[in-house]
This record gives sequence, C-alpha cells and structure tokens, in this order.
Amino acid sequence: MDYTLQPRIPMSSPDLTEAEREAVLSVLHTPSLSMGPHIRRFEAAFRERLGLPHAIAVNSGTSGLHLCVRVAGVRPGDLVITTPFSFVASTNAILFEGGVPVYVDVDPLTGNLDPQQARAAVTDLLAGGAAARKWLPPRGAPVKAPLKAVLTVDVFGQPADADPILETARARGLKVIEDSCEALGATYKGRPAGTLGDYGVFAFYPNKQITTGEGGMVVTGDEAAAALMRALRNQGRAPGDTWLAHTHLGYNYRLDEMSAALGAVQMSRLDELLDKRAQVAAWYAERLADIPGVEPPHIRPETTRMSWFVYVVRFDPALNRDEIIRRLAGEGIPARPYFAPIHLQPYMVERFGYRPGMYPLAEDLGRRGAALPFSGVMSEAQVDAVCAALRRVL
Repeated sequence: MDYTLQPRIPMSSPDLTEAEREAVLSVLHTPSLSMGPHIRRFEAAFRERLGLPHAIAVNSGTSGLHLCVRVAGVRPGDLVITTPFSFVASTNAILFEGGVPVYVDVDPLTGNLDPQQARAAVTDLLAGGAAARKWLPPRGAPVKAPLKAVLTVDVFGQPADADPILETARARGLKVIEDSCEALGATYKGRPAGTLGDYGVFAFYPNKQITTGEGGMVVTGDEAAAALMRALRNQGRAPGDTWLAHTHLGYNYRLDEMSAALGAVQMSRLDELLDKRAQVAAWYAERLADIPGVEPPHIRPETTRMSWFVYVVRFDPALNRDEIIRRLAGEGIPARPYFAPIHLQPYMVERFGYRPGMYPLAEDLGRRGAALPFSGVMSEAQVDAVCAALRRVL
C-alpha cells in the first residue's frame, strides 16, 4: 500500500470527552444494558430541548423513519411525496412498507424539497388521471393509489422550507414526516427542526452533530403515535403485554444503554458542539470566498440557525468534480461526492424505470457537489490545509 496517498486529515471525527467515556464505562458496571435508565434520560433530554412531549430512542435514524412511515398509515401501493436528493434511507423507509416514493425536484440553492413543486404534485395526484401520471415513476405505481404523506429532508443541516409544505399537507389531510437526521439543533423561523411536522427523526452516526455510534430518535406531539412506536421498536410489545406477548408485528429497533449514556452526555454539550462546527464552517467560508469555481453552501433567510452536518461545496459546471476529488486525494485531502440522487440508484432504476434527466436540479447538485473534510474538532490550520490544496488542484 502507498501510504503517501493516505489522508492526513480525516473526513470527519466525533467530538468526545472523558465525560462520554466515563458514562459508557459506568453502564458496564451495572446489570442493565438495554431499555434502562439511560434511555429514559436520553429521551428526556430531547423532550426538554425540543419542547415536545414524546421522544422515542431507536437504534438508527433509518429505523425511526420506518416507524414514522408505518404509523402514518402507509400501506402497499400508497404514495408518499419526497425528495430524490437525500441519503437512501428516506426513500427506503417508504419502500419497507410497500409504499411508492413520488419524487419532486429540489430548491437549486439548498437541495431541499421544492414547496411549490410539492404543492403541484399533491394537487395533481389527488386529481388523478393524466395529471397524476406525470408525477409517478415510469413504472411500478398504480395511478389511483392513495396519497398518504409528505416526507421532507433537512439536507446538510438546513431545514426544508416547512411552512408552505405544511399548509399544503394540512389542507389535504396528509401526514408530514420530517427527516431531520442531519439537522439536530437547526431552527426554521425560530422553531426547532424536527418539530415542524407530525413526526421528526434524528440520527447519531459518528459524523453527526452528536453521536451514539449508531442510533436515532423520533419526536412527536402525537400521544397515540408515540405509544405505537414504543411498542413497535420493542418487537411489538404494547403496554400491558406480559413477557413474550406481542400485540403488534414489531421490530428490534431498541437502542442499547451504552449508546444512550453516550448520547445523554453529548446532548448536554449540544450548543458547544454546534458552535464549534459553526466556527469551522465560518473558516471555510472565509477561505473559499476568493477561490474561483467553488460555490459555498447557501443559507436561506428562513434558516435562523444552521446546524452544520457536512460542508458541501459545488464546483462550476465547467470543472470535473471527480477529477478534483482524485487530485485532492493525491494531496492527502479526502473529499466525497454528495449526494448521488436516489432515483438513479441501481435498485430504483430496476424497480421503477427511472432514467437520467427526470429530476435535473437534483442531478445537477449530485454531479457538482463535494463534501470537504469537516467536524467540530478540525483546527483552523487543517481548514487552511484543505483550502490551500483545493487552490493548488484548481
């Protein structure tokens, strides 16, 4: 192996202290490794932070999204409006219940779901016939299927433009699932991301704002939905069920106590962690401002607090993004394409017949976007090194 090509700067790193390590170790001195007091403490931290009455800890953001789709009443063949510019979990959660994701294109500045297109899609899908057909995938979707929900995604830590989406959904009796897995701590018009729809979901992979290694959290104000999700995460065991009694078809979506203990400490540091990530983003913005051909992230005025998850730049269309990434690797700087549009993933092409050109804005962002090394523990010198390498490469 040629170690000269190995990255000197990591793509991302979790921000952990002795408090987190001691919290995890303390769990190992107890007999309670699952569904114990640390889960309750972690959930309480979310309720207090977000001002919602219910928080349900799960083993991943994907699990949380799946629970929301099921509780929203999505059944085989039902339609859910969502975005093709996201991590695949937001679409997969719909497919797990046999639902059909109906894509609309995105805001070219943020990459989030376009509210105007979402409104047009809802109107046409409810009208049926030829109007509905133009929004459906080329194959594999019944024309007269019920429309059940809208699933938004807060891309890269910036909330989607929620108010017009909520207005459209509420007028038609649709549930709104907010995938805030990348946006813990962000605010939209002063309101916390994840609290805007019927259900919100957060995720805690090691590159997220807080981490539990693997894990997720669903938040909601709906008491009945919360009770069902708590049962479903624990193999369908409802309140009142005895040991080995299961009212529902459920899943093992439980979060373990070690992860929950880690998460509770991370939540106590959330503002500190967000501020450190914001500082790194500010360093990047300052240094990239005078590098031609590089477009920094765009923050909409409705975003009253950005929660920096990754730092994704876009290159001028005349530049070869993949060649830039390759040359950065030669400089010891890792960078990654971000995102590959979901509708062009092989399994989606095979199942639904999608083809290039169907969602041009999402595809353009997918072609030009690249995530630079980013975490709250990056130093200013490391940001300098990344930007200097990028300048040399360009």
